[in-house]
Amino acid sequence: MSLSDIELKAISAAAKWYARLHSGVATESDRSAWNDWLAADPYHRQAWQRMAAVGEQMASVPGALASPALRDADLSRRQLVRGVLLLSCASSIGWLGWRSETSRSLFADLRTAVGERREVRLADGSSVLLNTDTSLNVRFDAHRRVLELLSGEILVTTAADPSQRPFKVLTRHGEVLALGTRFIVRSREPGGEVAVLEKAVQVSSAAGGAMMRVEAGQSVAFNGRSVGALRRNDASVGAWQQGSIIAIDRPLGELLADISRYRRGVLRCDPRIAQLKVSGAFPIDNTDMALAALESGLSLRVTRYSRYWVNVSGADPR
Repeated sequence: MSLSDIELKAISAAAKWYARLHSGVATESDRSAWNDWLAADPYHRQAWQRMAAVGEQMASVPGALASPALRDADLSRRQLVRGVLLLSCASSIGWLGWRSETSRSLFADLRTAVGERREVRLADGSSVLLNTDTSLNVRFDAHRRVLELLSGEILVTTAADPSQRPFKVLTRHGEVLALGTRFIVRSREPGGEVAVLEKAVQVSSAAGGAMMRVEAGQSVAFNGRSVGALRRNDASVGAWQQGSIIAIDRPLGELLADISRYRRGVLRCDPRIAQLKVSGAFPIDNTDMALAALESGLSLRVTRYSRYWVNVSGADPR
């Protein structure tokens, strides 16, 4: 989902206000006018919050983008804000060599870092629990309640709405319509996944050609063109709420890929042991402990080249 014209105008105005107020020559009249603008529309406040967050988020910008600004001592604040505005508003920043999804995540309404989980109470009384490395926009108005999941995974518990506004979760692959329910949505590059814990949801592919009702205790995968077959939930679904990954005869390669979502750097599995079946509960708040359990329980070899580069392979033969 792209930003609306109203949001783009608000971000553009916020950039101009930011440049004016940080120019070093702003007057009391300027500050008063800015306060009036800020109070005039909720979109203005959202845009200003995003602009104010840029400072801390610029630390995440790849060095190739950040270094020119650092090298050029004559770069004005206004020029810098214009550069930031390009990051937030451009429909594609491929010419910068940086993925557009990353720039959108920087300006998301809600975000979690790698390894972080965060619960947020929404304006209608619903709640959303964000899993590791997740970015989410909240779009509530008089007619709809929409969560735009840019990346990652969320657990939604909806609240009854007196105005009966529909509650949807949108991803790049399709949408999930809540039917008074509690459910999990995950969005990845290949596609999305939904697991329903209570009541039901309706899942639709982005192309609009496929639709399916998913009941409590069921899961389904979907992409931009289709919705897959229904599956039964098992004990592993939603275990991350309690800080665990539960594996039931799961290939080791898949398990390590899941564990890697909760730690920074590279966690590599030797392809020769990737299909080894694993069962157990593994902590996600201490992934080193999870790796130690795998190392001792399965006689694996965990090689730590650094804190951010770990390789898992079969034990050396004796």
